[in-house]
Amino acid sequence: MLQKIGQLVGVGVVAGVLVAALALPALGGMGITARNVATGFLNMPSELETPPPPQRSVIYDVDGGVIAEIYDQNREVVALEDMAPVMRDAIIAMEDSSFYEHGGIDIAGTFRAALRTISGDTEGGSSLTQQYVKNVLVESATSPAELEEARETTIGRKVRELRYAVALEQEMSKDEILEGYLNIAYFGDGAYGVESAAQHFFSVSATELSLEQSATLAGLVRYPYLYNPRLNPEAAQARRDVVLSRMVDTGRTTAEEAEEIQGTELALDITPHTNGCMPSEQPFFCDYVVQEIEKNDRFGETETERARWLRTAGLQIHTTLDAGMQEAAQDAVDEYVPRENESRKVAAEVLIEPGSGEVRAMAQSRNYGPDESNLGETSINFTTDKDRGGSTGFQAGSTFKPFTLAAALDEGLGFGTSFNSPGSTTVTGQRNCDGAPLASWDVANSNESSGGDHNMVSGTKGSVNTYFAQLQKRVGLCDTIEMAERLGVHRADGESFDNPRTQANNSFTLGSEEVSPMTISNAYATFASGGIYCEPQAITRIEDRQSGETIEMDNQCERTIDEDVADGVSHLLQQTFKGGTTSGLGIGRPAAAKTGTTDGNVFAWFAGYTPNLAGAVFVGDPRGSGYPLRNVTLDGRYYGAVFGATIPGPIWQKTMRGAVEDLPEEDFPAAPSQFGSTSEPRREREPAQPTGNSEAGVPDVVGQSRDAAVDALEAAGYVVNVSGDPMRSSEPEGSVAAVNPDPGSSLPEGATVNVFLSDGEGSGPASHSPDSSPDGGAWQPADRPSAVPAWSPFARDDEED
Repeated sequence: MLQKIGQLVGVGVVAGVLVAALALPALGGMGITARNVATGFLNMPSELETPPPPQRSVIYDVDGGVIAEIYDQNREVVALEDMAPVMRDAIIAMEDSSFYEHGGIDIAGTFRAALRTISGDTEGGSSLTQQYVKNVLVESATSPAELEEARETTIGRKVRELRYAVALEQEMSKDEILEGYLNIAYFGDGAYGVESAAQHFFSVSATELSLEQSATLAGLVRYPYLYNPRLNPEAAQARRDVVLSRMVDTGRTTAEEAEEIQGTELALDITPHTNGCMPSEQPFFCDYVVQEIEKNDRFGETETERARWLRTAGLQIHTTLDAGMQEAAQDAVDEYVPRENESRKVAAEVLIEPGSGEVRAMAQSRNYGPDESNLGETSINFTTDKDRGGSTGFQAGSTFKPFTLAAALDEGLGFGTSFNSPGSTTVTGQRNCDGAPLASWDVANSNESSGGDHNMVSGTKGSVNTYFAQLQKRVGLCDTIEMAERLGVHRADGESFDNPRTQANNSFTLGSEEVSPMTISNAYATFASGGIYCEPQAITRIEDRQSGETIEMDNQCERTIDEDVADGVSHLLQQTFKGGTTSGLGIGRPAAAKTGTTDGNVFAWFAGYTPNLAGAVFVGDPRGSGYPLRNVTLDGRYYGAVFGATIPGPIWQKTMRGAVEDLPEEDFPAAPSQFGSTSEPRREREPAQPTGNSEAGVPDVVGQSRDAAVDALEAAGYVVNVSGDPMRSSEPEGSVAAVNPDPGSSLPEGATVNVFLSDGEGSGPASHSPDSSPDGGAWQPADRPSAVPAWSPFARDDEED
């Protein structure tokens, strides 16, 4: 300790003399002596905090792949041993050749600075320690005034740096100072610290730097812009050669090694900066993660503080995104709704893991960018709510009907609960949550043949509006709304359902509230998990490299509905694949799903799940009801009218087939016995029309060849879309296994009929029971007219006010 004090006093006296040399030209007239300046120098404040410099944060997917980098300064702090020794030699040779000999002040250099100061020049002569001090003062400035003070070209600033440098040499080893300097220095072109500079200019890590590369980087720190090798290669080359000569002069390399490099062109390998979400391949998920941090007061008192923490603390943000599932979702939405389609329609999809709430994929058919006027570009994340960078939501159509089913089962009603459900009816006597009576409600089915007696099974398969209107009345509008809330359903604009409009909303069960795909996907995930609701979660943990702390993000889950109720809904939604509105859209394993189409085909939805993955797809026009899904062409396909099973269904099917490949195949629990028989009511059914025009309904072309089926459907006035994915069927391979809508369904001329071809591998109805159908549907080609009920509508089930 005494030795250190002696060194400090000795260096302090020398420093005082140097300071006097710097200061006396200005102070000499005042009679101040060098001795007095030296004494004052030692009495100056000397404590300098050296916090870690700002560095970039990295967002990772569930397997550790990089999603994005977020930063104010592109810096990655590394240890000195992770920097090539030749890099250390180059920077010392060029900036401070006596670094390991002096006590923080380059005596000769500072004397030269003193002489220049007398001539009016206050720059030059700084040791590496002094340069490190200056950088620390700049980076730690918390106000414009502090930043200006740290950068001012005055004698006062030079004196402060000298005093801090002398003190710092007593607190830190030379290697620690050198490590700090190489991590904090700016190397130009947006690269802070030697690691980022090595990666940016040469696409290598700092530990791999060669002599030529090290000399190039060492030449940048004094004037980063002037010697920028990307912008000014000739100047950078000349500067590199100067560094090499200096290294020879100081014995840090040989003349032969230097001469071999000098005069040659720079060997750059530029890696562009990837700051922010825009360069990411998963930009909207990246944006969602950023929003999750900036909007969560757990990470700071104000949004400004949280944003700075994100961009400066060098966070390692581990997320729930599954790269394979994300790719499957993105490919699907892009295939059916291309990003730059002239109709400006958009598809958005979210995949969520039941039982954890972890978001596995978030895709939409838009490029990420700030200019909404550019075709196919948006910064709005249509998959999520407004407060997380999303929209104010979209009406979800009949994807809301399962919430009414859940409310009914929760109140003890069974699957056999039936109503006479005509093509149209008027519902009266409903009340809101305050007990106030609601106006009468005129509701109609979109398919005239869907009338008659229906129970939960047939009403769900056919998505019969008049059935669900009466079921909602039976359980009560308020109970239906409360069930939706228990499942996590809420408006995307943040407004509570406890508002005058929703409380007077007769058609709640038909999905007339604006929600996000995230909300629908997560509600269906709650059914899949047996009634366990989990908050959607995109982040699993955050490692703060500055503080050395790790923040674990626990799953926020709780039981919100009875397990039997959830399993009952899952049983009912499985039936939609068996002659219902989702027929032909199975994925080769047990699944449950529901279509949704709003009034006038403004928006179309498909939501479905397996026991271990849930997904919701939205398709529509963000501009609203004035731009419906009618008479649109997407990817060269014309659609007279788009329904939930027309585009959202195939997107969901294609996505899920890829997304579940690595997930174990699981069965749903059996239908809970307490809800009674799972049979449909006996009903008179009209045989499907075999052929004819659009007024006679969709021709029955199952079993025909592809070309024959297409000819028959087009002759009937329909647009034909042949699915590229064959389905399991006992029909001959390549022949028609199914059509959607079903044969006999009434559609307007120009509507789209989806055709699904057979893989020839099915063995007919005897090969599996309806509950274990591998494709989720029990197609029965041997007796098609009775197996495919004439009342079963296709997606137009979903009309709402």
